[in-house]
Amino acid sequence: MSVIVKEPVMSDRNYILEAKNIKKYFPIKGGILKHTIGHVKAVDDVSINVLRGETLGIVGESGSGKSTLGRVLLRLLDPTEGQIVFEDKDITKMRYRQLRPIRKDMQIVFQDPFASLNPKMSVSELIEEPLLVQTNLTRTERKEKTVSLLEKVGLRSDDRFKYPHEFSGGQRQRISIARALTLNPKFVICDEPVSALDVSIQAQVLNLMADLQDEFNLTYLFIAHDLSVVKHISDRVAVMYLGRIAEIAPKNNLYDTPLHPYTQALLSAVPSTDIRNRREKIILKGDLPSPSNPPSGCTFRTRCPMAHEICSEIRPELTEVGNGHLVACHLYANK
Repeated sequence: MSVIVKEPVMSDRNYILEAKNIKKYFPIKGGILKHTIGHVKAVDDVSINVLRGETLGIVGESGSGKSTLGRVLLRLLDPTEGQIVFEDKDITKMRYRQLRPIRKDMQIVFQDPFASLNPKMSVSELIEEPLLVQTNLTRTERKEKTVSLLEKVGLRSDDRFKYPHEFSGGQRQRISIARALTLNPKFVICDEPVSALDVSIQAQVLNLMADLQDEFNLTYLFIAHDLSVVKHISDRVAVMYLGRIAEIAPKNNLYDTPLHPYTQALLSAVPSTDIRNRREKIILKGDLPSPSNPPSGCTFRTRCPMAHEICSEIRPELTEVGNGHLVACHLYANK
């Protein structure tokens, strides 16, 4: 897969988004009266900052809370606790009318383009809909904007008259990207945008997203489970496990010297053609614990080959070990 390799953007601390102690719990109902008998802790005390102009990748296995975190950051889901600051504005408890002018600066590209595109609307209607809601552009101006966006994502102007079912999966994802860029956003969450595509199409879409990032000065939060894809497009990478951040670092640091045992296990499973530098495969024991009843202390301790007694008693906090590399593990607490 040939993709554009980006240079890290780490020159300043100009954050476009800051999330502090974010929690998102979903109630579990039970009994005849449907009382709340527990909670699914999808996101459990996550703090994360996104630098303006960078691509922050978030990886983790299914059920780790990646997509839920993305939706909470956009306020598509209300956080149970925590604070979200976007461009120095606290949007945590903003109501719909207060959020509406900010929505144009925050967009999302979903994993399944067929499900996210209304099959009863033409491509032109899909792309023009945000313009009708958020702008006062004339009909001619909306048409010109639609044609321009379609051409930028590699489609023809005549494609605006077609419907989603007339396109391939890769083309539908290009339409989703064009729709996300309609209002010239500053921050885009990409929720596994290439996981449903063929490998050759993945490379095309990733290169397209890199080009659009440079052209529109975009900031990406790129959610994926494919570590190879995340490595190529990201500047920094955060690893999530059971609703928490296990490790976060510049991509080269994370891939060359992973510190957290979970990150080491994930990277050991990535296929490699380099026989000399191939990692020894680490097989994790047991299954992912239930987010409704996570283990005490470190949530990874039940599967960790290096777990100690303290891991069951005290929850490890993210600790910086140098060069922007943070890890939540007791092995590095005193370093």
